Amino acid sequence: MAGPSKSLVLDPAYQKYYELNANRYKYWRWTPRHAMLSFVYMGLIPGVLTYFAYNYEGKFELRGKRKGDTISEW
Repeated sequence: MAGPSKSLVLDPAYQKYYELNANRYKYWRWTPRHAMLSFVYMGLIPGVLTYFAYNYEGKFELRGKRKGDTISEW
C-alpha cells in the first residue's frame, strides 16, 4: 500500500542540492555581479516602468467603439 518504503534510496545529488539550498544564506556574499543584478531588478526596471507609466498616462484612447457611437469618431 501507500506509505514510506524501506527500500527507498535517495539520490545523493538531490540530497546535496537540498542541503545547499537549505543553507544558502551561509554561503551567499555580496559581489559586484550580485550588486548589479539587484540594482537592475529592484531599481532600474521598476524606475523605467514608472517613468513610462507617468509619461504616457491618458495619452491613448483604448476604448473600443460602442453601441451608439458615431463612425465619424473613428
